[in-house]
Amino acid sequence: MQIPKGKKIYFSSDNHLGAPTKEESFPREKKFVKWLDEIKEDAAAIFLLGDLFDFWFEYKTVVPKGFVRTLGKLAEISDSGIPIYFFVGNHDLWMNDYFEKELNIPTFHDSKEFTFNNKTFLIGHGDGKGPYDKGYKRMKKVFTNRFSKWIYRWLHPDIGMRLAQYLSVKNKLISGNEDKNFLGDNKEWLAAYAKRKLKSKHYDYFVFGHRHLPMEIKVGDNSTYFNLGDWINHYTFGVFDGENFEIKNF
Repeated sequence: MQIPKGKKIYFSSDNHLGAPTKEESFPREKKFVKWLDEIKEDAAAIFLLGDLFDFWFEYKTVVPKGFVRTLGKLAEISDSGIPIYFFVGNHDLWMNDYFEKELNIPTFHDSKEFTFNNKTFLIGHGDGKGPYDKGYKRMKKVFTNRFSKWIYRWLHPDIGMRLAQYLSVKNKLISGNEDKNFLGDNKEWLAAYAKRKLKSKHYDYFVFGHRHLPMEIKVGDNSTYFNLGDWINHYTFGVFDGENFEIKNF
């Protein structure tokens, strides 16, 4: 994809809307919607790299209550012709086809390669990719099990959603709160993952979320790993103008 002159590609991750409560996350949601409203003026594409919601589950006929401002703004932008891409995170990994059918937003469950202006990107949420990230790996075995999903689907939503929201906020294995400190350039597991990927193919940029910390780490010759931070403490996002990638604050 060649980015038209004057346009940019935007990247965002880890909003965790609904945490710790919908009331407390509401100001963060309004700020995020304001950001979407501003970037739509020069966006060539928008990438949302997971954990948009602190918890998400799609029943066959219903979806979680709330987040109408975010969903409405995404629908408006998508309908205007600006492509939006969504990558499932560890908190919204039970997302199926709701975004695709209702918002025309492709949904990816793993990292994906893109090329913009002859620059190669590997983009994804980043969960479970490094040599560590043990909390997510333990959680994923349970949450992606078909029997677990079947059992959960039969819980009344008033019970199932309340239970899931409680676990998502309180349980460190799920929330990832045990890994909020910068580990150093040589110990950050997504940087290690990027270096391993470079052994088989060159990427100019690795762009991930999940760590909740804005980062820029050189992982090889002309290759950099960026982490987008979050919309809880940092309010950071990534932007590629066709030549350079950078992390900015909103």
